[in-house]
Amino acid sequence: MTHKQLWAPWRLAYVQSTGPSEQPAHSCFLCHYRDSDADRENLVVLRGEHSLVVLNRFPYNNGHLLIAPREHKADLRDLNDAELLESTHLLQKLTRVLEQTMTPDGFNVGLNLGRVAGAGLPGHLHWHIVPRWNGDTNFMPVLGETKVIPQSLDALYTILREALSSDTDAAGATLP
Repeated sequence: MTHKQLWAPWRLAYVQSTGPSEQPAHSCFLCHYRDSDADRENLVVLRGEHSLVVLNRFPYNNGHLLIAPREHKADLRDLNDAELLESTHLLQKLTRVLEQTMTPDGFNVGLNLGRVAGAGLPGHLHWHIVPRWNGDTNFMPVLGETKVIPQSLDALYTILREALSSDTDAAGATLP
């Protein structure tokens, strides 16, 4: 029996990372991205007044995005009306842009509140948008316990930025 290798070096940082159950704002990657101007390096594709949209560095599927309030808040009840409304508008906007650029068959959109609910960053609330295609669960995740992501984050970043720059429904957000 021969084995084939699947090279995924971007996963090493995730596999090696372990952190406290609640991260303070000063060690939160989303807060670092909020305060940084290295948007391409940080994979920040869009900024709103109260929220930002980031490519997930450890995607469940191609096109996996995170939408987070700019402020370090852990609970939905902590969001004010402006933060909640803008985040919801960005969820609408980005699902539309992903439909136009990647033509998925559906989406998983979700929010994990607390580590026991699956939150990898429980101190900073964020929504996941995960595009899905018929047949995207094949033998690799079932038998090989491996998910194959066919597109680089850099290529996806470029595609989304181009689509967002020509999008007429800006939902109050600006390109970084």
